[in-house]
Amino acid sequence: MAHVAEIWRHPIKSHSRERIDQAELTQGKGLPWDRRWAVAHERSCFDVDRPRWQPSNEFSIGTKSPRLQAINCYTDPAYRTLTLSHPDRPDLTINPDDDGDAGEFIQWVMRISNGGKYLPARLVRAEQAMHDTDYPSISLINMASHRALEAFMGQSLNPMRWRGNLLVEGLQPWAERKWIGKTIRIGSVECEVREHIRRCNATMVDPATGEKDANTLAALRDGFGHQDCGVYLVVTKGGWLNQDDTVEVL
Repeated sequence: MAHVAEIWRHPIKSHSRERIDQAELTQGKGLPWDRRWAVAHERSCFDVDRPRWQPSNEFSIGTKSPRLQAINCYTDPAYRTLTLSHPDRPDLTINPDDDGDAGEFIQWVMRISNGGKYLPARLVRAEQAMHDTDYPSISLINMASHRALEAFMGQSLNPMRWRGNLLVEGLQPWAERKWIGKTIRIGSVECEVREHIRRCNATMVDPATGEKDANTLAALRDGFGHQDCGVYLVVTKGGWLNQDDTVEVL
């Protein structure tokens, strides 16, 4: 039976990932603490006086600075802190909403950012999380599709390169591609399957090292006729989401 094998959130867009066991989902909202903050680069037009959702090109992201993808995170909601770790940087604990801590974070991340693609300038936040979609979404990755790509490429791929929220086991490869417009139930939660996730160059990077190691885009195109991996969900009925919850199409 199809089920949620892992749940992941990314508190700072493109700058952290954290595995969790459960989360309480709300209708029309994304995963709590997922993409809650983002890093505006030095040429970003993000307006701190009128903060709102902005597209990814306004921020420092893994496509521009691949080493960012090796950042792991631990969230302490009670103290509103994030502890960040990277193989090339000392651990750092910050309150992202504290201006002093935010400045310290910018200095910390500067060492692993690509200066040729605009340097990080400010840690920012808006009411709507900075998902890659202009609507609050949750991303689902079918691990059977991931393994089909591994088999085609003849190499092992770290699934964290997809930066998904839900990793699902127990499906046929690419079964999710037939779900667009349908409703799925995950435990007690219900979601509309809104669209495919078209992939970018960031997926060529091994998130454990921050180094490019696989031409995922060419393999998706040549092997499967598209450049997608995963689908975006919109929560239509809230509730608790738990690891091992069953996944079914309604």
